[in-house]
Amino acid sequence: VQLQAYGGGLVQAGGSLRLTCAVSGRTFSNYIMGWFRQAPGKEREFVGAVRWSGVGPTRYADSVKGRFTVSRDNARNMVYLQMNSLKPEDTAVYYCAAAAAKVVIPDREGAYSYWGQGTKVTVSS
Repeated sequence: VQLQAYGGGLVQAGGSLRLTCAVSGRTFSNYIMGWFRQAPGKEREFVGAVRWSGVGPTRYADSVKGRFTVSRDNARNMVYLQMNSLKPEDTAVYYCAAAAAKVVIPDREGAYSYWGQGTKVTVSS
């Protein structure tokens, strides 16, 4: 099972960036696909997540609600994180992760069993 995140880079505040998570090695039809981030000196935190089935609402952290969008392309086995109106405080290493299906989309990293390697996003002011 592999999750590979890419698409990070340097962007100015107010700009946009799209991260991609390529999924391979198994079928994630019953899984929840999430994004987390870890800023320097801080703990890893939940960003947003979507059900691979597409059923039910997507969940977001309050800090990114209205600016970030999580989506998936089942045919391509890809999960995306579209980030708009980026702020310097969005600077972090971003990780994609997968969790077994649950009634409520979890925001705890412990609920996610599979993790990608992370991609770094730097937002300059």
